[in-house]
Amino acid sequence: MTPPERLPIRRALVSVFDKQGLDRLAAALAAAGVEVVSTGSTAAALEAHGLRVTRVEELTGFPELLDGRVKTLHPRVHAGLLADRARPAHQAELDAAGIARFDLVVVNLYPFEATVADPDVDPALAVERIDIGGPAMVRAAAKNHAWVAVVCDPADYPLVTSALSAGGTTLADRRALAAKAFARTATYDTAVATWMGAPDAGFPDPLVVGGRLRQALRYGENPHQRAAFYGVEGAAGSWGLGAATQVAGKELSYNNLLDADAALALAAEHTGRPFATIVKHTNPCGAAFGATLEEAYAGALEGDPVSAFGGVVGLSRPLDAATAERIAGIFTEVVVAPGFDEEALATLAGKKSLRLVRVELARPAGWLAVRSVAGGLLAQEPDPGADDPSAWSLLAGDPPDPALLDDLALAWSVAGHVKSNAIVLARSGRVVGVGAGQQSRVDSVRIAVAKAGERAKGAAAGSDAFFPFPDGVQALAAAGVRAVAQPGGSVRDPEVTAAAAASGIAMLHTGRRHFRH
Repeated sequence: MTPPERLPIRRALVSVFDKQGLDRLAAALAAAGVEVVSTGSTAAALEAHGLRVTRVEELTGFPELLDGRVKTLHPRVHAGLLADRARPAHQAELDAAGIARFDLVVVNLYPFEATVADPDVDPALAVERIDIGGPAMVRAAAKNHAWVAVVCDPADYPLVTSALSAGGTTLADRRALAAKAFARTATYDTAVATWMGAPDAGFPDPLVVGGRLRQALRYGENPHQRAAFYGVEGAAGSWGLGAATQVAGKELSYNNLLDADAALALAAEHTGRPFATIVKHTNPCGAAFGATLEEAYAGALEGDPVSAFGGVVGLSRPLDAATAERIAGIFTEVVVAPGFDEEALATLAGKKSLRLVRVELARPAGWLAVRSVAGGLLAQEPDPGADDPSAWSLLAGDPPDPALLDDLALAWSVAGHVKSNAIVLARSGRVVGVGAGQQSRVDSVRIAVAKAGERAKGAAAGSDAFFPFPDGVQALAAAGVRAVAQPGGSVRDPEVTAAAAASGIAMLHTGRRHFRH
């Protein structure tokens, strides 16, 4: 026996925590004459919407037990969900036990993720928000999707309404709903496991990583590679690019998303001031503060206008019309910002190749940065960046004045977002030279100095890790750099410090490295 093209919905089990859309679902079920079994507050809500229901305790012959911990864990529920109608013996067992089959299950789960998003949550409340009966019903119905449709998201209620009007669900409908159901229970269990994981070590065992498909991409880093973008939820739900809204432009590419993430990470360190950065190939090529966002963007563009062509812009403020006019003057792939005003959108409306992405800059606490290697995953705490210059140690030269210290802080911040080895030069609140990704630090110095040209004179330098030899500091001094911030920690620190002192430049140790591999 195989399922018909459309399987009629004659009997449904409905048990939901989230009651949104329940009024419309109740009306559709009532209009179709569906027999409905329901639980507790869901039954009361359905009855309030005019739907006659059978309470689950009437079905099972047992009242809810243990303060509601046991309601649906009963053969009269689960046999009705799991019976394979292609097996005559299953139907015979149901008939002998007087158990009726279900055609539809509508269940959403206790809000565990939202509950534990509060760092001060009472552990007892969190434990009570671990759903047991809900996932059991969802998984049972999903397993038996050949004969049962399972809905675990109110967004799919219209599918139920359409199916009722069309004479039932198709196998394709039920399989897609089942896949979504298993994904939901996997995500739910991951959230529980993460919350209950080893707090002392800080890393769960096993590490379970899951994501929801946001979009299939045209291709990956290169046209011969397939690719897709998955959104990963934190304890409080979607965040970052996984929760972003694209408000204009053609589809984002794999490389666009990588660059957008790099721009977002740097902009997120500077939400207290108007700030702009321009990123190419995940490396900042310009970054600046300004009295206004327009001034900040102009400063970022001035840092390296050649490399900025085809770049990705990250902003710490909503995009305004004046800044949009500036951006319109150069080919730009993406702008990521916490918002876009109407005039800015109108200014850029004709640029179909420019993607505008609205995204919150804040990142949740406690998330892990994960990347793949051959045969495994690497996980680490994210680099917090944005160190406090007041905690740095002066090793050589005169204490920097406030303006120079501000430039040091900018160079140091940006260096943490540049591929190692990284050297960044900043002057007058803007980045003027970036040396990225070189195998030797002195080569990164030479590139940064070459990019800066005459602007290196009077600049501040940030080095993401220590100088292994004095040559890098000597090259900076020869270019006219006034001060250098670096972590320290080399066995040759005394030689490097002596070179800085002999060259008359200030040398500050930050005490912390910011490699980006």
